[in-house]
Amino acid sequence: QVELVESGGGSAQAGGSLRLSCVASGVALSDRCVGWFRQAPGRERELVAATYTGTGSGPSNARFAISHDNAENTLFLRMDSLKPEDSAMYYCAAYAIQYFLCPPSPRAADFAYWGQGAQVTVSA
Repeated sequence: QVELVESGGGSAQAGGSLRLSCVASGVALSDRCVGWFRQAPGRERELVAATYTGTGSGPSNARFAISHDNAENTLFLRMDSLKPEDSAMYYCAAYAIQYFLCPPSPRAADFAYWGQGAQVTVSA
């Protein structure tokens, strides 16, 4: 049975940082497209970051960085300079099939395995 379990969510003030973790069981995150999505109330689920775990650390923008530890079968999301609009439920996700690179703009529908979500709330 595949299970992804997020942790590390919570409350932060604007400008602060949080680090989310996603531990997988029943599926190896190695050599697989994985990602983080978020969904705020009344809004569609949107991609935060995705990476193929067969290479090094994933891409990062100015505020969010995705990384992985294949030995620990864990995915991470580092979030810096948080803003109130970053408040949402954050989900980790993984492709069903290994050895498929992530497309340029992965869609939520492309991911087969999902965690239950971790709430992030950022106050002004």
